[in-house]
Amino acid sequence: MFNIFNLLKSVMALILAITLFSCESNYQNVRKLSISDNAPIAVGQKINFKYTDSGRLVTNLLADKLLDYSNLEFPYKEFPEGIEVHFWSDKNEENTVTADYAIQYEDTGLIDLQTNVVVITSDSVVLKANQLYWDQKNAWVFTDQPYKINFKDGSYNEGERFDSNQDFTIFLSRKNQGVQLIDKDKNE
Repeated sequence: MFNIFNLLKSVMALILAITLFSCESNYQNVRKLSISDNAPIAVGQKINFKYTDSGRLVTNLLADKLLDYSNLEFPYKEFPEGIEVHFWSDKNEENTVTADYAIQYEDTGLIDLQTNVVVITSDSVVLKANQLYWDQKNAWVFTDQPYKINFKDGSYNEGERFDSNQDFTIFLSRKNQGVQLIDKDKNE
């Protein structure tokens, strides 16, 4: 027996389902339109990001403000009010990086640190620069801006640009001057 009431209920359920799906699609489109072309997809305040590995704290990033532009074709994160990052080695040795401004490019793994950049390693090496790039994928740091690096033994190097691996065991400097202390007893 044909029941018109059941047919109407089925049609109404189908129309409701179509409407809900089309609303969801329209909602996503409206949401995309509401984000300005150059606006960040998210803004963070008073960031305290901690990264752990096997229960051990490895990295702690502190920043007053984070602008997340991962919605753009070339995604990046910007720290317009500076960053402070603490890294701990497997031996729990702490290294610190600070800068007044930073930007992290997601696709390339490159971090650009600018203005009052200071790197302090666990073995008391202090590097100061106007700008410093960190290539995370290749574990390499470099700059084409003036810098000064002080070593714990009192020696130092000042120059206009350098390339180095991230633990500073390979350090290539150009147009530099400095003082290097040599222990005569170790060379004999």
